Amino acid sequence: MSIINIHNDEPLSPAGRLFVQPATHQIINCSLGLKRPIELTAARHVIANSFMIKHPRFSSLLITDHHGREYWRQIELDIDRHIILRSEPVGDYDKDDDESAVNDYVSDLTVSSPLSIDKPLWEIHLLNAHKCVVLRVHHALGDGISIMSLMLTLTRKLDDLNQTPLIEPLVSSTRRRKLGTLGEIWKLMKVIWFSLIYVFEFIMRGVVVKDGKTVVRGGEGVEMWPRKLATAKFSLDDMKTVKNAVPEATINDVLFGVISLGLSKYLGNRSSDSLQEGLQITGVALVNLRPSPGLQDIKELMKKNVVSGWGNKVGIMLLPVYYHRNVSDPLQYLKRAKMMIDRKKLSMEAFLSHQIGYFVMKFFGVKVASVLNYRVICNTTFTISNVVGPREEVTVAGIPVTYMRTTSSSLSHAITMHMVSYSGKADMQILVAKDLIPDPENLAKCFEDALLEMKQASVQI
Repeated sequence: MSIINIHNDEPLSPAGRLFVQPATHQIINCSLGLKRPIELTAARHVIANSFMIKHPRFSSLLITDHHGREYWRQIELDIDRHIILRSEPVGDYDKDDDESAVNDYVSDLTVSSPLSIDKPLWEIHLLNAHKCVVLRVHHALGDGISIMSLMLTLTRKLDDLNQTPLIEPLVSSTRRRKLGTLGEIWKLMKVIWFSLIYVFEFIMRGVVVKDGKTVVRGGEGVEMWPRKLATAKFSLDDMKTVKNAVPEATINDVLFGVISLGLSKYLGNRSSDSLQEGLQITGVALVNLRPSPGLQDIKELMKKNVVSGWGNKVGIMLLPVYYHRNVSDPLQYLKRAKMMIDRKKLSMEAFLSHQIGYFVMKFFGVKVASVLNYRVICNTTFTISNVVGPREEVTVAGIPVTYMRTTSSSLSHAITMHMVSYSGKADMQILVAKDLIPDPENLAKCFEDALLEMKQASVQI
């Protein structure tokens, strides 16, 4: 589509432009499980009276001018074009196997169903036979924090249907220590040192350095391969028990320790004889760059010209894990993950990776920036993100929500993992290229078993 730009059109942000390029095109797919199906009229009423459609991005077309620049153009919104009703079952499954039906439906969306550009870039799919709602939002509209914060405005508290859920700030378990002058100088030197090392590694990942070949590594073109989706289910109480076993650990540390142990278990089951002990497997972690962690109040997100505002405010960290055959203490995976993540957090890797992308886009163009981002993905093994959802149960149109899950469009990674916590649970959606990983359910079980083994080791301390 080629349209001459008019002065009322708003240009896409640099990150937004990146997410509409063919090599880095991304759609966020959020699944909400319900206690019972939602009627079409009730769903339409919720949407029509929500903050979502008041957001200018959700009533704007993506257009491109004759110079190839992308813009948002506001139009009058037709809600009915954005609601897709699936009354019948979406696959040949047992009537009680809603999870498999929904996962297969979403996995197909991740690789073969782009959003139409003749309407604003979002849809809501009502899978009534499976008591599920799937919200699809183009990543150019916002990042995971933005979309989740906005999605919560569609919900209400379970114990007070007139109130939206409270958004509680995330409390870190790490206490800041007071340092003297020498301590501050030493800390500054470590910040500079680790930042230089990790930024150099990031650049090299986009050029020549790549992970060794394993059964879980993808590569160029894999983003077009068929997908399967499985869910690993964790208890937040179990994660907290493990966290408390290692001083100053965080839930993110536990998550990455679980991934380290789980991947080692899975690789050991499939190809232990051919893998070198200590083999590095590198993940790409998406990091929120806002000053305030966790979900944001939508009114704060909508304020203009603020660092914590709406949009794609994410950076990248490269997080390596290592294959080990037999480790007697599963908490060693957590301790190694914490040590590595502490160094990463001390550096400015996430911020500088964001700035590198902006620099490349400004001076070399969005296509070059997209290729750099694509090469980083091709040369690593998996993607991981973690979004903190509401701590209390919520409802949609008065119907209790049983789970919240999310995943994104397929990447050249063979494994993409997105975790969302909700009401004491944490579900991680594991999207895989099924020709490389035909059994994602086994991979999910390896992660679940990894947490249970860590919990058992924690209670024995």
